[in-house]
Amino acid sequence: MARGAPSPADLRVIHELAARGVMVTASQLESWRRAGLLPRHRRRGLGRGRGSVVDAVDPVVVESAAALARHLRQGRDRRLAMLEWFAEAGMGVRPGAVQVPEPPIGAVRQALVWVLERSVSQRLVELARSVAGAGEEGQDTLYAAAGRVLGSYRGAAHPALVRAALEAGKDVPVEVEGPDFRSMVHLVAAVGLGAEEVGADALAEALAAFGMFGLTVEDWAQMLGAAERGEGPPVDWGLLQQQADLVGPVQSAGDEELVRARTVMIGLRGFYGLYVLHGLLMPDTPAQAALRQRIDDLGVLPLLDHIIAVNPSPRQFAEFLALCLEPLYDNLYETLMEQLVEDPAIFRFPGDETGVVGFGKAWLRAVRELPGPGRAVDGGDGPGGRSAKKS
Repeated sequence: MARGAPSPADLRVIHELAARGVMVTASQLESWRRAGLLPRHRRRGLGRGRGSVVDAVDPVVVESAAALARHLRQGRDRRLAMLEWFAEAGMGVRPGAVQVPEPPIGAVRQALVWVLERSVSQRLVELARSVAGAGEEGQDTLYAAAGRVLGSYRGAAHPALVRAALEAGKDVPVEVEGPDFRSMVHLVAAVGLGAEEVGADALAEALAAFGMFGLTVEDWAQMLGAAERGEGPPVDWGLLQQQADLVGPVQSAGDEELVRARTVMIGLRGFYGLYVLHGLLMPDTPAQAALRQRIDDLGVLPLLDHIIAVNPSPRQFAEFLALCLEPLYDNLYETLMEQLVEDPAIFRFPGDETGVVGFGKAWLRAVRELPGPGRAVDGGDGPGGRSAKKS
């Protein structure tokens, strides 16, 4: 074989991918190998002094090259492509599809750290810690920077309110939108200045903005005030310091822990997506209602709304995955999975033999019959009609 010419094994990879409409070159394959992103072909020895040969192209090499070709584009940083590949490898396999192999976990960790070190969240934490002891001027700088970031974010309207408005042919009113998250600046300040410096009242306002557990500002203020006076359980503000650092946990996490965090994140994204789709007229079933009830009982919908995106960018994926290393999210995932195992008929109406097909038709019908302002709702009495859609 001529110097620099592609190996027969690489030619087979190139031809197989070309048959799928995926174009790669021999120089790309070699470049990916040098970067540690693509495994080498497995070779079989021919005996002493006779060298070795590639009997067959390893499917892992082919699918890894296909994944890199999908996610790498001209001028794009490879680390973002690695995160997309890692996310894709964690998704379920469709019938007839090929399982996407896992990317090199070391490259995934490097990509996570690279993204997190440059994230707005991490920069805010570093700014908060840098102004400790800098007096009022430093505090003003921190509050201004955090306010600019947090002031643009508002939680989504509750899906039940969205659904009610759609079924009534009305717009979702502004007043049912989520809370103003600008008060979260107090939690950022507590990371750098200390909880005592920020004060219980301000922290109560910040915690209430999450909307978790159905607790109001007054509820949080009462609990934090009691802890401050020694009349209630103490608050471990060290946990806030730990959770504020997204980079450290990723650097210290084992390979299996990173894969587990991905499982937790994708699973929570699915549960959150089901709740959101309920607001978009997805027909209701007892299994769905039970899942929503479990989420409501735990009071964690606002938390999911804060940390989950249905279609995250690679940078969002990195931040969400880092959060899902925490036991809180792992336990929440396990709890919701237990509920799903208990009643898995998410997309089936009781007694309806049409199954998923009938469910899909009912959803389309609900959307087509969506009333406009002033027009009555006609949900019908069959599966997916008004009576079936009630929670």
